[in-house]
Amino acid sequence: MAYVYILICADQTLYTGWTVDLERRLSEHNGGKKGSRYTRARRPVRLAYSEVLADSVSAMRREAQIKKLSRTQKLELIAENRPNDAR
Repeated sequence: MAYVYILICADQTLYTGWTVDLERRLSEHNGGKKGSRYTRARRPVRLAYSEVLADSVSAMRREAQIKKLSRTQKLELIAENRPNDAR
C-alpha cells in the first residue's frame, strides 16, 4: 500500500508527494532533515489531501498526474475530497 498526498505549506503553496508511511512522512516534512528541501523552508505544513494506492509504482504515476494539474485544479481536488463536515 502506498499514498499520494498534497500538503499546504505555511506560505500557502502546495506540495505533492508519495510515500508508504504517511504519518512518518508528514512528521519528516514538519520536523527533521529528511523533509523535502522545498517544505523545509515553508514549515509548518499540513496534510490537505491523500489517496491510497495499491503500490509505489501506482503512487508515483498518480503523483506525476497530480503535479501536472494547475493550482486551481489541485485545490478543486482537495475540496472535492473533504468530508462534508470539514467544508
